[in-house]
Amino acid sequence: MYAWNPVIVAHTVLAGTAVLLGAGLLKARKGSPLHRVGGWLWVLCMAGVASLSFAIQGPNGYSWIHGLSVFTLITLVAGVTFARLHRVQHHRNTMMSLYAGALVVTGLFTLLPQRLIGSALWKFLGLSAGMGGG
Repeated sequence: MYAWNPVIVAHTVLAGTAVLLGAGLLKARKGSPLHRVGGWLWVLCMAGVASLSFAIQGPNGYSWIHGLSVFTLITLVAGVTFARLHRVQHHRNTMMSLYAGALVVTGLFTLLPQRLIGSALWKFLGLSAGMGGG
């Protein structure tokens, strides 16, 4: 089990910010100044989440999640490149897939009782008994 430390806190805050910001961007008018500024903030949050993950290792070192972090960084570059080249459909597909896969699906794994955030959540809700969360 990991312990809370500044890297994990920053990773968590950036991920939460990216989830909320991304949800807003999905509803925002595409191509607007708000979308562009929000998009850059989202990219920075995602790059921060992925980069900070390399400082979070288990007892056996890197895991599959770090491969997803590499994929996320590469995909962010592709998504921004598509936007700059005005390949709107490719940009949309890339960023929406990244939001769904790298944030939502991966984020659900953090809710497992044996993970730090999941353990804290289940304990807070009083549901940790018998679930391996404490």
